[in-house]
Amino acid sequence: MLKRSRRIALSLCLPLLAMTSLQAQSETLDDHLLERMAESAPRLDPQVLSMAFNASRCAIGSGVATPERLAVIDFSLPSSEERMWIFDVRTGDLVLRDLVAHGRKSGNFRSTAFSNVEGSNMSSIGLFRASESYYGKHGYSLRLDGLEPGVNDLARQRAIVIHGADYVSDSWVDQYGRIGRSLGCPAVDNQVIEEVVDNLKGGQLVFKYYPDQEWLQSSSFLHCDDTQMAAAAGNEAGQS
Repeated sequence: MLKRSRRIALSLCLPLLAMTSLQAQSETLDDHLLERMAESAPRLDPQVLSMAFNASRCAIGSGVATPERLAVIDFSLPSSEERMWIFDVRTGDLVLRDLVAHGRKSGNFRSTAFSNVEGSNMSSIGLFRASESYYGKHGYSLRLDGLEPGVNDLARQRAIVIHGADYVSDSWVDQYGRIGRSLGCPAVDNQVIEEVVDNLKGGQLVFKYYPDQEWLQSSSFLHCDDTQMAAAAGNEAGQS
């Protein structure tokens, strides 16, 4: 009888223990780390960085594996500017900053429209998990899985990937005043694709920002709370 009672007591504690574990993981992204990241990327809007950082903390607190690196893409900037930053989450150091394309239906010089619909040829925003690398028609590439239902969760189905492109380069900016556009993928310069993929593959996080009011007000990762973390902890405990 004692053993049975002990098992029940332990099972009741599992959600609390799981939630404590998730909170501890999310707290590895503390304010000091955010400050170091901001110092290493002075040209990145601190509000955008803060949103990316807090969304990542929320994702970790909800059960997403703690990443080693975080990519931030600011689609509010024109495509002629370097608007992709990749950070080492362990140290706060900037790994890379470079150009990145938006979808041809998202805009011309600037991106203004976004979609989660297959065939839209638009970029999508929100928080993504960078998954496996592969070799496809664009060469060495990286698959992305959107983590926000209704916002970007069809990314894999839409084949939204990071790949290299010859239209993403300084020479295109010099000639046209902007880089070329993709079919919705965050394409990067062929000269950095290998570095980008190798730094992000295997579960790193990618945050794509644009001041879309509906998304800013509704994103669960931008409005994280203990209830969400508790629900995730309960799911984790139920699977154990």
